[in-house]
Amino acid sequence: MLQIKTSEKYFSFIVKTDFDSKVRFDQCGVVLYLDSENWLKASIEYENEMFQHLGCVVTNNGYSDWSTTEIDSGIRTMWYRLSRREDDFCIECSEDGMKFKQMRICHMYRAKDEIEFGIYACSPEDSSFKAVFSNMEITECMWPAHNGQVPDND
Repeated sequence: MLQIKTSEKYFSFIVKTDFDSKVRFDQCGVVLYLDSENWLKASIEYENEMFQHLGCVVTNNGYSDWSTTEIDSGIRTMWYRLSRREDDFCIECSEDGMKFKQMRICHMYRAKDEIEFGIYACSPEDSSFKAVFSNMEITECMWPAHNGQVPDND
């Protein structure tokens, strides 16, 4: 894991991943790690020769949930965009770096001030693989605020 710290409340982080995973659970992608009870990650996790899982894990106060979809095992490149709007986050992916698709929107209860985010790769089984991260960029927040609905007034 390689992370940077920021107190910036509105930004997007974009990265391209190229990888040659071959063993179940090999994975690489983006990560936000606050502590062992509060973190999120998005990646492609190798499963077998037929498919892998593109997904996201969100852990808040020690409770995790995982959203995944099966994709072809031949996919070896993926772009990710992690966007922050205060303590809410949007994770998107793209096969070409141009058209991003939403993977997940979540709230991180402990992301009040400074956070740490970045890239990660791991091979939890008895293996290793090559993962290359490139085209890393931090930009203004590219996740627009909801602008089609008037907020509820309490």
